Amino acid sequence: MVTDKSLSSKTLDVVVHATMVIVLLATLYPVLYVLAASFSSKIPVESGQVTIYPIGFNVDNYLLVFKDARIMRAFTNSVLYTVVGTCSNLMVTGMMAYALSRKQLAFRKIYNWVIIIPLYFSGGLIPTFILVFNLGLYGSMWALILPNLVGITNLIIMRTFFQNLPVEMEESASIDGANDLKIFFRIILPLSKPVVFTIALYYLVGYWNAWFSAFIYLPDRNMAPLQLVIRELIIMGQSILEALEAGTSSDLATVNLNGIRYATLFVSMLPMLMVYPFIQKYFVQGVMIGSLKG
Repeated sequence: MVTDKSLSSKTLDVVVHATMVIVLLATLYPVLYVLAASFSSKIPVESGQVTIYPIGFNVDNYLLVFKDARIMRAFTNSVLYTVVGTCSNLMVTGMMAYALSRKQLAFRKIYNWVIIIPLYFSGGLIPTFILVFNLGLYGSMWALILPNLVGITNLIIMRTFFQNLPVEMEESASIDGANDLKIFFRIILPLSKPVVFTIALYYLVGYWNAWFSAFIYLPDRNMAPLQLVIRELIIMGQSILEALEAGTSSDLATVNLNGIRYATLFVSMLPMLMVYPFIQKYFVQGVMIGSLKG
């Protein structure tokens, strides 16, 4: 391997590393601040003394969060919606992408053109709401999942990946008597872990962070996901104040509301922080899809 030791190359290396350090700090600091504030006392948080380490360390904020039945119920709802939604989206997107990637599919070119249309045109919020309501999905979990069952961009990425897989394996499996479903589940998917995990992460993060669809389609706040509760917590402090007034604490003046908000935020970030390390190697491969053609 030849190493370029010219001045311009060294200068570029310095610029690249400095940029990466700046991006790292800009990304990491908010997480560290939220974590530190969630473990800090009320006065340091409200006076802006907290930076990246707790002041007046305590776990009272987390105790209040875990005692708040509404927050824990919302956390459970988010897990349910995320798991069911991600699995549903991934399955439908993968099967549709595989079908569109095969030239023997009848009207394949027409389908490929049709799926491009939603990238540029949308029916809008009101027509979508009317459709969801008339289909009987309003007020159910499926109102959050079915209208967004296929992400067009994700579909195109998976279709492109499947197109680059050698068709000889499928032909060999067909000769041995395998049908399309067996080929897809036993041959295509095991060879497509990078793109599958990459798209799964996109869907996972999308469902976990979603709140607007729940705000529109779920009138029963017992079904609200965690992000919707966090929105109310940050904007109005409604959920925690209701819990406190119900008996969690008798002295509202001593409650560290900002600390509780930060504790709830960190609890909402924790699942994604735990999931990402396990799929990082596949994600790194997946984001390179299309950059190289082999």
